Amino acid sequence: MTTPDVRGLEQLERAVLDDAASLATALRQCLMLAGYARHEELRAWALKELEGYATSDELPPYRKVRAALEVVIDLYLPGQIIRDNTQRVSPNQLPQHAQDRGIGESAPIRQGVRELEALVTRTDRAAVRLSPPGSADYALLMTQEQHQQGNEGSQITSLHWDVSVASIAGVLDHIRTRLTQFVAEVRAAMPPGQQNPNPNQIDSAAQQALNITGGDGSTFNIVAPNAKADRGGTASANVNEPAPATPQPWWHRTSVIWGAIAALGTVAGVIVTVAVK
Repeated sequence: MTTPDVRGLEQLERAVLDDAASLATALRQCLMLAGYARHEELRAWALKELEGYATSDELPPYRKVRAALEVVIDLYLPGQIIRDNTQRVSPNQLPQHAQDRGIGESAPIRQGVRELEALVTRTDRAAVRLSPPGSADYALLMTQEQHQQGNEGSQITSLHWDVSVASIAGVLDHIRTRLTQFVAEVRAAMPPGQQNPNPNQIDSAAQQALNITGGDGSTFNIVAPNAKADRGGTASANVNEPAPATPQPWWHRTSVIWGAIAALGTVAGVIVTVAVK
């Protein structure tokens, strides 16, 4: 390659600075720019943000958001059925297998940006429900254990994270801000009169703004801008809260508590449900 030789910076700059433009459009511009620069790590990052992250992928920290764990309970009482009672639970009250998998009060946002943009703009709800992998099995286990405790008139129908739409919008805003900083870093590295950046300037900007570090081209690592821990430390820091010394199963309730739940009736306002892929 000769210098300058990387095209597409101006198009990316216009896309990231236009709040009315889709973030997916800006990421596609970034993808093309990375292709011209032959920057495999930048291209892999942009593609994952566009298409979404697989369950086997390590998520960037900005795609993990704080969210309460909830269960939905149907109550079958004498002469009365009460559906969709929602109750918050602690990570320590989940089945052991769920705890071992690190399911806690941190929800992974794995969807591609186009799906996230549609979710933010089209829903009129304040929150959405994201279901962890295996949630149906965990709900069944919790129901079975509850029946063993004598609460045979209840059934757990859902285990999910209650994620605020504002948190999802924050993920999108974080990605746009990172892209904007990337453009700014490239511009800062270009001397007056240079029309297009060279690959070295693209690589330096990717590390400074996106914290993308290259290796042999087969893998890439994304670290939060202020993170100091290694990959394992960052991931574990965002999972479960410290466990209490002697956690009690949530279904250990007296008949008085279950009667109070029944008296409350059905919780109004069904929240949109989105399954985590």
